[in-house]
Amino acid sequence: MDRGDGHTKYMLEGEGVGSVFVIDGNTGNIHVTKSLDREEKDEYHLIATAIDQETGLALEPSSEFIIRVQDINDNPPVFPSEPYIAMVPEMANIGTSITQVTAIDADDPTYGNSARLVYGILQGQDLFSVDPQTGILRTAVPDMDRETQDEYLVVLQAKDMGGHLGGLTGTTTVTVKLSDVNDNPPHFRRSAWSFSVSELAAPGVEVGRLTATDPDLGENAQLEFTILDAEEADIFNVTGRAKEAVIVLNKLLDYETRNSYTFSVEVVNSIVDPRFIRKGPFKDQATVRVMILNADEPPRFSQAVYHLDVSENCPPICAVGRVYAVDPDTGQSANIRCLSHHRPYMIYPLTPH
Repeated sequence: MDRGDGHTKYMLEGEGVGSVFVIDGNTGNIHVTKSLDREEKDEYHLIATAIDQETGLALEPSSEFIIRVQDINDNPPVFPSEPYIAMVPEMANIGTSITQVTAIDADDPTYGNSARLVYGILQGQDLFSVDPQTGILRTAVPDMDRETQDEYLVVLQAKDMGGHLGGLTGTTTVTVKLSDVNDNPPHFRRSAWSFSVSELAAPGVEVGRLTATDPDLGENAQLEFTILDAEEADIFNVTGRAKEAVIVLNKLLDYETRNSYTFSVEVVNSIVDPRFIRKGPFKDQATVRVMILNADEPPRFSQAVYHLDVSENCPPICAVGRVYAVDPDTGQSANIRCLSHHRPYMIYPLTPH
């Protein structure tokens, strides 16, 4: 109906008319006035009408049509859940799953490869691997030791266009922390320990402490201590406090009977992981020598109570009886002086009583 003589005028109504789209009234050509963003709005509904310039009447019913915005690869992948923090046991087997990262791409997944993502590792590829399709991060070596290094930073990349040249990329960092396993046997800091204690020490007195090492953590570093010699285990007791063995006196001591004790103390892990038995026995021994210090003990009477008889007519300075005391340090009584605190009795030293 449009003969090209200028009698037909085209008009446009609908979404974005005037701000996004304009129409040439003479030709009906539609133009965009600015760049379109599919991710902001992917289609527009418009109504076009052709009218007679002279009468202003429509030459035919208005036509509705849709302008769809075709996607281009203008959005890089992003990781909405970053930062990632993951935990994996130390010494885990190769291929142990650590975590899964997921990137998203705002481009149209149904058109071309703009939103087809492939994952890779930019930093940490010597110790870790990532599934290019799923983004699952795994261990790549079997001997990551927490006691050597307990944390790693892994940089992962997501690339669109199926990983092909020209694709856009996004990166994220995964902090991988190693949890502890019981892979280290305990050791005493020294193989021989010496302590001393007075013979007057009361039961319950601390004699000394042995220190052990275990680089593991928590329950994996819980240690148990035992005195291996039966006789000494009756005289001394050992209890564990953190990584120390506390030697405590159980019984009274006597320097004159015995002036030293030597015994062995063993330390073992309360929990043993059978995978690491090859690293050693998970126990250690140390030798402990306890020296008994001589103390200046008071003299001791041969009896706690003496019963002596004396005649009522006994003249002054008559002998009533004898008491006997000895110095436990020397085993002699020659240098002992006895005194009476109650008159009318007096005590005279006699040899050897």
